[in-house]
Amino acid sequence: MSGFDNLNTDFYQTSYSIDDQSQQSYDYGGSGGPYNKQYAGYDYSQQGRYVPPEMIQPQQPYTGQIFQPTQTFTPTTPQPFYGNSFEDEPPLLEELGINFDHIWQKTLTVLHPLKVADGSIMNETDLAGPMVFCLAFGATLLLAGKIQFGYVYGISAIGCLGMFCLLNLMSMTGVSFGCVASVLGYCLLPMILLSSFAVIFSLQGMVGVILTAGIIGWCSFSASKIFISALAMEGQQLLVAYPCALLYGVFALISVF
Repeated sequence: MSGFDNLNTDFYQTSYSIDDQSQQSYDYGGSGGPYNKQYAGYDYSQQGRYVPPEMIQPQQPYTGQIFQPTQTFTPTTPQPFYGNSFEDEPPLLEELGINFDHIWQKTLTVLHPLKVADGSIMNETDLAGPMVFCLAFGATLLLAGKIQFGYVYGISAIGCLGMFCLLNLMSMTGVSFGCVASVLGYCLLPMILLSSFAVIFSLQGMVGVILTAGIIGWCSFSASKIFISALAMEGQQLLVAYPCALLYGVFALISVF
């Protein structure tokens, strides 16, 4: 420790003196410092003061109205088409699309080749009558000892598909497949008469050939007349009657042989 006492103090030249520390004061808690001068306007003594309830001003209630957007669209309850009671409901046949009046009119149009066909009725997709006529045609063939139900339905489907493509190429308005099947099925009615005659006597003679040719002409003429009136194809009846005659000629061959 004697070495520190003999240290030359002139080597560290500075103006700092220990006495200067006593002159400096850091007033953190008093009121004379700059920190307290800045926040001197706030009275901290009122922070924890008790305020009586009668001195508190009551808050006024909100007297406004809640915003409710106006409804631009008023929903309506759907009204039943036929009513709520069972008495107002349509018949079951009408819901299935079976109209006996239209079936009768189409049948009379086929049985009367010279009768003018109603295009609005003939343009409907009615398959109830054609199904009955196809079953009747197969039943009469069965009475003659010919089980040809598969050939009847197969040839009918192929013939309807061919006529559907042909009529869509020839007509300007176009036609649906159901309408083609309906017309060709209704015009099968004269072929049922031919197969009924085959039950009684043979059609392989001269009388049978003449009768078969007449039935084919009858079916094809009725079908072409209906197609012309329904599709507004004036002057094209012979062009439509030829493929119809080919189709009904196949059914005639099944009836004869």
